[in-house]
Amino acid sequence: MSVSGSRSSRAALLLAGSSFPKSQSDLGSPRQLDQTRYRPGGVAQWQGGALQSGRPIEPEGVPGRAPRGRAGRGQSPAAGGRTRGQAGRSCPRGGGQWTSSWCVTREFLKGEVSGLPADARGGGRLGTRPALQNNARGGRATMQWRALVLGLVLLRLGLHAVLWLVFGLGPSMGFYQRFPLSFGFQRLRDPDGSGPVGPPGGPAWLHRPRRGTEGRLETPPEPGPTPGPGVCGPAHWGYALGGGGCGPDEYERRYSGAFPPQLRAQMRDLARGMFVFGYDNYMAHAFPQDELNPIYCRGRGPDRGDPSNLNINDVLGNYSLTLVDALDTLAIMGNSSEFQKAVKLVINTVSFDKDSTVQVFEATIRVLGSLLSAHRIITDSKQPFGDMTIEDYDNELLYMAHDLAVRLLPAFENTKTGIPYPRVNLKTGVPPDSNNETCTAGAGSLLVEFGILSRLLGDSTFEWVARRAVKALWNLRSNDTGLLGNVVNIQTGHWVGKQSGLGAGLDSFYEYLLKSYILFGEKEDLEMFNAAYQSIQSYLRRGREACNEGEGDPPLYVNVNMFSGQLMNTWIDSLQAFFPGLQVLIGDVEDAICLHAFYYAIWKRYGALPERYNWQLQAPDVLFYPLRPELVESTYLLYQATKNPFYLHVGMDILQSLEKYTKVKCGYATLHHVIDKSKEDRMESFFLSETCKYLYLLFDEENPVHKSGTRYMFTTEGHIISVDKRLRELPWKEFFSEDGERDQEEKFVHRPKSQELRVINSSSNCNRVPDERRYSLPLKSIYMRQIDQMVGLI
Repeated sequence: MSVSGSRSSRAALLLAGSSFPKSQSDLGSPRQLDQTRYRPGGVAQWQGGALQSGRPIEPEGVPGRAPRGRAGRGQSPAAGGRTRGQAGRSCPRGGGQWTSSWCVTREFLKGEVSGLPADARGGGRLGTRPALQNNARGGRATMQWRALVLGLVLLRLGLHAVLWLVFGLGPSMGFYQRFPLSFGFQRLRDPDGSGPVGPPGGPAWLHRPRRGTEGRLETPPEPGPTPGPGVCGPAHWGYALGGGGCGPDEYERRYSGAFPPQLRAQMRDLARGMFVFGYDNYMAHAFPQDELNPIYCRGRGPDRGDPSNLNINDVLGNYSLTLVDALDTLAIMGNSSEFQKAVKLVINTVSFDKDSTVQVFEATIRVLGSLLSAHRIITDSKQPFGDMTIEDYDNELLYMAHDLAVRLLPAFENTKTGIPYPRVNLKTGVPPDSNNETCTAGAGSLLVEFGILSRLLGDSTFEWVARRAVKALWNLRSNDTGLLGNVVNIQTGHWVGKQSGLGAGLDSFYEYLLKSYILFGEKEDLEMFNAAYQSIQSYLRRGREACNEGEGDPPLYVNVNMFSGQLMNTWIDSLQAFFPGLQVLIGDVEDAICLHAFYYAIWKRYGALPERYNWQLQAPDVLFYPLRPELVESTYLLYQATKNPFYLHVGMDILQSLEKYTKVKCGYATLHHVIDKSKEDRMESFFLSETCKYLYLLFDEENPVHKSGTRYMFTTEGHIISVDKRLRELPWKEFFSEDGERDQEEKFVHRPKSQELRVINSSSNCNRVPDERRYSLPLKSIYMRQIDQMVGLI
C-alpha cells in the first residue's frame, strides 16, 4: 500500500511526525526512551513509554525487580494501549483533554466548530420555544461536531496505524513474547507497497532457510540500486515518511562524520590508563599469584580446597598468569622498560613444575601463546615497537613454552580418537578420574600455538598432535549438514552435545581453521574452513539475504541440531561476538557489519554483554558478564577494514561503560548481574591484556601494528604474532611425504591469495563496501533502528 497525492502526503507527515528517541549524554548506560514525543503543528502529542511487550524478566534472586533504567513493559499507544497516567490530565500545550492516547487542544476544537451557525453554538434563551428549538438544534449540532471530531481522531489513528504497518514502524520483536504467530509487522517495506521477503510465519530466525533444488539457499530477487550520497532511498526515514528529504536522523547525527583527533587521543590514553590501573594493582597486591581480587585487593590462585571449582581451576595454574598474559600488551603500548622488567621477572620466577590441574585449552591460549608472542617480539630484527630486546636473552621464553607444551602432551595420549583429554596435571599428567568428554573448541583450537612452537623448534610433535585432533573432529561432522556438535566423547567419537552454533564450545575451532591457514599456508586448513563456513551460512544463518539491502529480519546466526539443522533454542552467547571479526578476515564485511550491530545494540541496552541472551524474549538468560573482549575485537577489526568512524564511537561507548560499571577499588571486577551492575570479586586476566589492547589499537592510528611492513595476526587470546616466511617452512618436511622436496616446498610455502579467502556461499564481499560510505553509517539507519527494536532498546 502506498500513500500518494498531496493531501495524503500532508496527512502522512502530520500523523507520522518525528518519532526518534532523544540521544542521551550517558553513552554507557542502559537506554530509556524519551517519555514525550511531540507531533508537528502543535495539534497533538503522544505520551509513550518504552515500546516493549511481554512481561519483564525478573532476575534470579531479585524478585519483583524490573531492569534498572527501563520503563515498565506494556502495549504501545499506537497498538491500542493506554499509557498510565494519561486519563484526566490536561494537555501541556493549548489546554484540552486526553482522548485515548491523543491530546485534543482547544485551538483544534475551535477550528472544527467555527463554521457552524450561531444558534448551533448555543444561541437563544432557555425556556422559550425558539430557544428550546435552537437549543435542540444546537445540541444536535454539538453532537455532530463532537462526532466529527471523534471521527477525525479515529481517522488519524487509523491512518497512523496503516503507516505504522506499511513502512516498518510497527511493534518491535518483543511482539513475539505474547503471540507465537507473526503477522510480519516488523518487516520493512518499500514505499511502492512491495511485500516482505522473509517467511510470513514469525521471524526468519525461527525457520530453516529456504533451499533450491541443489540444497543451496535460494537467492531473492536482485535489490534495486543503492542510492548515492545525498540521495534518499527506500531505507531512509525521510523517504518512508513521504517527504523524500534526507535530513539527518538520530543515528546519523550521533555516529556520522569524522572522529575528532583530540577525542581519539583522549580515548587512547583512557584505554592505556585502564590497563595500567589494573596491571599496577596486580603487581602491587597480587603478584606472584595468578589473579587479582579487585574488591579486596589481594591475589588468588587455584582453589585447592575445592578441585571441582573448574571456573577457577581450569584457568589459574599458580604460574603468575596475569603477568605472563600481559607481556605483549606492554610491548604494543610501547612501554619497553616495563616489558623488559616483566620478561626478566617471568624468566626468574615462573615455573610450570606445579601440582596444578589446568584445562589444556586455557593453558595453551593464555600462557603458551603469550610466551611465544613475547619471544617473537624480543627476537624481531625490525623492533617496530621500540627497543624490546633483552640483554643476554637466550631464548628462555621459547624454552619455557616448550616445557609447558611437553607437560600438556599427556592429554593427547591414550585416546582412541586422537582428541585430547580436556585437563591435565602439570606434574603428574592426566588425572585418574579425568572426564572423557570435551568441547570441540577446547580440543580443536590448539593448532596455532602448537604449530608455532613446532616450527620455531623444528620439532613436528606439537603440530602433529594438534592437527590430528582437528582432523579427528572434522571427520566426525554430520554427513548431511557438514556441521559439528559442541561436546564429544574422546574415546568413542560419539557426539554428547549435538548443538551446533558459533558460541561456547565451537567458536575458536572455526577461528583457528582460518588463522592456521593464514600463518602456515596449509591449503588443507583453508579447504576445511571454506566447507565449514558454507555449512554455517546454509544452516545457522537466518534473516534477509543481504545485510544492508532488502527486507525482512536482520541476519542472525542461531543454534541448531548438527544433524537436522533444526533450531534448538532461541539464545546466543557473548562468545559469538567474535564472529564478525572472523568474517572481516575472509572479506565478508557486510555480514560482519550486521552481526556486530546486533551485539552492539545489546551492549547499549545493558552497558555490558550478557553471557547468554535470548533473542526471542528480548532478555538475558544468563546475567553474568565476565569482561569478555570478543565485541571489542570485532569492533577493532571492522574499523581496520572500513576505517569508518562509527566504530570509534562504538569503542568509546565500550570504554565508558567499562570505566563506569566495572572499575572498583584496585582493578576491574566482572559483573555478576548486567542489570543492577553488582560486582564480582574477579579480574579476568584476558580482560586486562586483550580488551585494553584492542581498545588502545583502535584509537592509536600511528601504532606500529598498523604502519609496520610486517603483517600481524592475533591469536584467539589476542596475542600478537607476526606472519612471516619462517612460519611457512617445515624443517621436518622430508618426514611427511615421499613426493620430493619440490612438491613439499610448493605445498607448505603456499601463500594465501585474496580470491582464495572468498567463501563460496558468502552473502557478500568486502569489495561491496564503497568508499563513499567511509563517513556515513556502515549500516543504514533504518536497519540500525530495526536492530535496536529487535533487542528491546526502543
